[in-house]
Amino acid sequence: MNQGSSPLMSLQKVSVRYKKYRTLKRAQYHQVLTDLDLDIYPGDSIGVIGRNGAGKSTLLRLLAGVIDPDGGVIDRNQSTAALLTLQLGFDQQLDGRTNILLSGMLMGCRREVLEEKMADIIEFSGLGDAIREPVKHYSAGMKARLGFSIALMIDPDILLIDEVLGVGDETFREKSAAILKAKMASDHTVILVSHNTHTVRNLCNKVLWIEDGKARMAGETHQVVDHYIESMTKQELN
Repeated sequence: MNQGSSPLMSLQKVSVRYKKYRTLKRAQYHQVLTDLDLDIYPGDSIGVIGRNGAGKSTLLRLLAGVIDPDGGVIDRNQSTAALLTLQLGFDQQLDGRTNILLSGMLMGCRREVLEEKMADIIEFSGLGDAIREPVKHYSAGMKARLGFSIALMIDPDILLIDEVLGVGDETFREKSAAILKAKMASDHTVILVSHNTHTVRNLCNKVLWIEDGKARMAGETHQVVDHYIESMTKQELN
């Protein structure tokens, strides 16, 4: 990783398990992540790849502080992280403006800063007058666009993105990709979960490949992605 600087966040032997069900005698668990090590440095743009169920989204939830590990240690070094996912935790009964304030403050941004950025967030989202409507009336794409706009504009230490770069129309996707590339080029720290290896190649300088809850490979983007594609191709042929 980056030499000469301290990590924004470190994971050491981190494990996560989910309770599947409980019998009369004992609970049954499913191991999602096992003994995962990861250091995130300022300026990293890390792609996280792997099959469905590999543990990628669970990793982002750990980094965001949404869940705690069952084992191991996470050192956050006072860094702030904003999680952007299609499963956004908006209050469905409140309008877009109020949800900007609530979501932004949950990400560690002060209310006065959010008020200052409100117009820019709304403009970038492209929601227009719909910002006054309850979020329950929004489509999944509209919610993702609003969440993406909040996360980009409040500028957290670490931006966590879970499979949302394909939402919205072509103009919004191009605008989002452009601002994300600009942030990465200016040493912002981004962790991107995606099944789109082309996107990962274009946006990330490092890649973590997770398989069955374990780190299969980590390192330079093209090398890891090439091995991942080769492995997936072999599995599909067998």
